[in-house]
Amino acid sequence: MKKIKIYSEIIYIVALFGLPLAVAVLAAADFGVSMIVAPAYIISLKFTFFTFGQWDYILQGFLFIAFCIAMKKFKIIYCSAFVTCVLYGTILDMWRAVIPMLNPQITTPGSMDLWVRIVLFVLGELLTSFMVMLFFKAYIYPQVCDLFVKGIAQRYKLNKVKFKWIYDFSYLAISILISLILFKSFVGIKWGTVVIALTTGVILGCFSKIYDRFIETVPLFPKFEKMFNF
Repeated sequence: MKKIKIYSEIIYIVALFGLPLAVAVLAAADFGVSMIVAPAYIISLKFTFFTFGQWDYILQGFLFIAFCIAMKKFKIIYCSAFVTCVLYGTILDMWRAVIPMLNPQITTPGSMDLWVRIVLFVLGELLTSFMVMLFFKAYIYPQVCDLFVKGIAQRYKLNKVKFKWIYDFSYLAISILISLILFKSFVGIKWGTVVIALTTGVILGCFSKIYDRFIETVPLFPKFEKMFNF
């Protein structure tokens, strides 16, 4: 069967808008956000002078510095990952501002009927898995948190799966610590966080198999794509 060809750049843009929407939906459901976005989410609840999206790219800015130090080199193209973070954070704030159900100033997270929250959580998790999968199909660097895993694992010849596992649960430990320090209770980290951690990879894999069966991702700008090779 002949596959449908879709430009990688289009896939990147779809993921760039879709993943922040998924995060906003999960935050509104209030069953817990993913461990990767949890630190920014928790801090944004305590220190409101910056938004959720702004705190996210501020924290990833520090991670970007750590990444460059660990890589022992700096390439201008690495900055595209931070640009992705800024765009992602801005779009996240946009979704939360324009959709009343997702806007914490209008609808307090967790205040909706239980069945609505469950539906939002399921939709948010499915959308998260699908959009992360799309980011993996595009050659343009995703956010710094994903670039960090890929780059460091390759630079030091680490097992990527094991390193990702350690990385994710380090984020979980940091999130728990931040929550306990700022709120003396678990905020943003709930049973949904565990569900997301256990299911995202599996669901992503299923989406990826279906995607690869019917769709082929090709670059619109092949020369530009080569710039993103490590």
